[in-house]
Amino acid sequence: MLANWRLVKELLQMVDVAVEVVDSRDPISTRSTKFEELCKELGVKYLLALNKADLIPRDVGEAWVRHLREVDGVNAILISARKRLGTLRLRKLVKALSQKKPLTVGIFGVPKVGKSTLINTWAGRHAAGTSPFPGTQGYTRKAQLFNVGSNIYLLDTPGILPVESDEIETLIRMSPIDTSRNPVAVATRLIRRVTAHNPRAFTEAYGIESTDPDTILRELAVRRGWIYRSDKEPVLSESAKLIVKDYLEGKIKFYVAPPKSRNNRIVEEYSKPRRP
Repeated sequence: MLANWRLVKELLQMVDVAVEVVDSRDPISTRSTKFEELCKELGVKYLLALNKADLIPRDVGEAWVRHLREVDGVNAILISARKRLGTLRLRKLVKALSQKKPLTVGIFGVPKVGKSTLINTWAGRHAAGTSPFPGTQGYTRKAQLFNVGSNIYLLDTPGILPVESDEIETLIRMSPIDTSRNPVAVATRLIRRVTAHNPRAFTEAYGIESTDPDTILRELAVRRGWIYRSDKEPVLSESAKLIVKDYLEGKIKFYVAPPKSRNNRIVEEYSKPRRP
């Protein structure tokens, strides 16, 4: 569910602090600079939460936080809502940004970055519905306000922020892969992107010793028994859908390293994509 920027503006006018949740594996591609500009325009306190930190090396995540703070001047924090890592510190940072009581905090982000999981963790109970993939049952359909105690209310918003700068992320996050007209093409592009940063990603995920998209799709289909009865050819569309879903679930190891800067002392192997 996408909304126009007028609705986003209306939602922002309801909150004191806006937390934008992004995927720490690739913060830039899942981040909305237009949303950040709107927060500044409205005078809303802003915090960027790099979620799913358990899926990347810790020093890479810390390097991203330093880069965002030092280069972009953005308040950023590394968390894993699923593992409850950094969530207590997130609450403290939110409270430090605004002394208003009661405090209303808006949770924003593109689909499948872990917004509802963060709210559930924060509330200490199953306060917001979650679902594995965009468009499936339980997926957030409208803004909801939750009282999480300590004079704090959380505004859970639909996955309304569009992916702005990355076409692949747009394809896999903006609509369920099961409805895609050409899931093989989507998965092929995703495989190329993943293997550019981690050549052994599909070896680690499926035991397939290849970086070639067609080979990966075919071998995976054969291993899962997805074969057409008529001509015994593998059903590539099924393996393509599985790869996209496993990527969203974090089962395929992948991350993008931050740009190097004078104060960003990240080791060389994380400073550029790895090649076979």
